[in-house]
Amino acid sequence: MPTTLVIQSHRDPLPYDWLQACLDSVANWAQRNRFERHFLNDEIFDLIEPALVGKIGAQTVIASDLARLKILQQRLAQGYDQVIWCDADFLIFDADRFLLPDSDFALGREVWVQREDSGQLRSYKKLHNAFLMFSRDNHFLDFYCDTAERLLRQHQGRMVPQFIGPKLLTALHNIGHFPVMEAAGMLSPLVMRDLIAGEGPALDLFRQKSPSALAGANLSSSLTKREGFTQAEMEQVIHHLLTQGL
Repeated sequence: MPTTLVIQSHRDPLPYDWLQACLDSVANWAQRNRFERHFLNDEIFDLIEPALVGKIGAQTVIASDLARLKILQQRLAQGYDQVIWCDADFLIFDADRFLLPDSDFALGREVWVQREDSGQLRSYKKLHNAFLMFSRDNHFLDFYCDTAERLLRQHQGRMVPQFIGPKLLTALHNIGHFPVMEAAGMLSPLVMRDLIAGEGPALDLFRQKSPSALAGANLSSSLTKREGFTQAEMEQVIHHLLTQGL
């Protein structure tokens, strides 16, 4: 019988209580689909070679982007037929519609809504790595991991957090047109603010530019504290998604 493994990781204890609802949503989705699920702590960083650890330094986002590729490679080599990565802040809010595509790999969809210096709202259509899926016979994971490591070794100077994550994936996708899990999205702070309010222009633009309706979304925990989201506000976002969707 084919075996599918879902992997998640975060340092323990969780820095925000609302993350538990996200983790539970993925665990419940995995259970209903009879997938195995492993939750890992910082041990995933042990898979990164020491020279790169030193170069990446304190930029844990970049380290995590590489470590997830290494752990997915490892688990496929151990015999799993399919491996899935979901970030700890990824919420599956419509499990019935969160259906894996019929492809040997798939990447997440990002429609990022932000306000420009002019004050105008603008959306950027990209890929993200908060959701990743790879089957045993895929050829992309090894290529992606090798390319990411090569870029890290060659890069000089400061690295932006999205260097080997969304930026690299989007650049490669613009050339290769990879399979995308359109139901696995990402919400920017402006979109989440509108969700709390019940409506708003950022949410309208997000819906207009999204290729299809979402069933799961990354909630951008790295930005919520910086943008001043409280525990209560994040609970509102999660409750809205779980009860009303998008």
